[in-house]
This record gives sequence, C-alpha cells and structure tokens, in this order.
Amino acid sequence: MRVFAIADLHLAYVTPKPMTIFGPQWAGHPQAIYDRWRATVRPGDVVLLPGDLSWAMRLNDAMTDLAEVAALPGTKILLRGNHDYWWPTPSKLRAALPPGMLAVHNDAVRVEGPEGRGVVVCGSRGWSTPGYEALNAEDQRLLDREAGRLTLSVQAAQKLRQPGDHLLMMLHYPPASAPYPPNPLTDVIGAAQPELIVYGHLHGVPVEKSMRHVGGIPAHLVAADALRFTPKLLLDTGD
Repeated sequence: MRVFAIADLHLAYVTPKPMTIFGPQWAGHPQAIYDRWRATVRPGDVVLLPGDLSWAMRLNDAMTDLAEVAALPGTKILLRGNHDYWWPTPSKLRAALPPGMLAVHNDAVRVEGPEGRGVVVCGSRGWSTPGYEALNAEDQRLLDREAGRLTLSVQAAQKLRQPGDHLLMMLHYPPASAPYPPNPLTDVIGAAQPELIVYGHLHGVPVEKSMRHVGGIPAHLVAADALRFTPKLLLDTGD
C-alpha cells in the first residue's frame, strides 16, 4: 500500500470558477489532476486530500464536484479547508460520501493494508499562526480552537492505532508561519509525534521554499499547483 497526498483541488463544476484567474500555473486544471492521478495512483493506494476540495456552497453541489474524484483509483481521505463552506456535520457528510471516500472531522480514520498493517490519519483544518506579526484576538481564538480539535483527532488516532501502523497528520493551513515560532498546533504535533505532516493552502509557493519540518517531523506542502497536479508519494508500506 502506498500513500499519496494532494490538496486544494478547488473543483467548481456547479459554480464555475476558472483557476487560471490565480495564475498561469493553473492551466489545464482540473483535468490535469485526473490524468496525473490515474497515471500515478493504483487501486490499493491511499490519497490524502487536506482541504479546499470544492468551491460549492452546498453539500449536493460539492458531491457533484467530488464525483470525478470518487471515481479515481485509491481510497481517499478528506479534510476540511477554509473554502469548503459546503462541509456539513460528520454524520451528514459520511452518509453522502461514496464508497472509498473517508473524512477526518475531529476524529481519525484507519486504512488497513493487505498484510494487516495500516495507516492512521488524524488532522484538523488549522488556522493562521504567529510569525512576523502577532495574531489578533480573533485569530488567536480560532487557532486555539483548532489546536483543541487537533488534540481530539490525535486522541482518536491513538485509540485506532495498532502495532506496526503508521501515524500521519493532515492540516489544511501550514502548521507554523515564518520565522516559525512555536504555537498551539506545534505543541500538539510535538506531543503526537506523527510520522509526517501534510498541508496545503499556500499557492504560488515553490515546494523548496515551504516549511519542511516541524520539530524534526517531515512536513510536506501538497497544494495542487505546487505539485503541478501530480499526487505526491509520501509512504510505501511495501504491502
């Protein structure tokens, strides 16, 4: 079993929004995502999707957007991004998702490989973090809330995790902002010690200039434009 990730699909079938308005790097979107996904991912693989999946405002419209993704190879694990306004309660979402699509929402999911070893995925949307400038009171409140949600997700992951499992973490926002001082999210990450972290949200940022580690834990920017629309291989369990 292999694990890939790609964020910020920004699909917009129901309410068209050409992504090329954000720059020429979006040329070919979204068909290039589907083509490169099919060329890269196999049916037994897992693909992490950390947020900003659809521009839709309603669940039904988002499901139309996600239908093409659902038909692609692999098990997909979804996380909410800041533009996923359509995202409902966990029960409504899970009732609507087609087979092979899972969601992390204040909890965690486990996918078992052929040999019994699995991957456990936890995560939270995240929020703006302190960097060159301090956060205002509202941003600090939202960041603290997301840290609490991430804590709940990590706790759920610990209950699901079995010997030999890999613990992976998804965030939509980056876990810290340059010059990368500690914040409530990095505190939770340090305590959880996931094998790796993936995040999106940033556009027009070259991967080589993105945040690469959190306290020694590898961190991967997987925004679709940064990856040139090709899901990034994170892990190969060898199963």
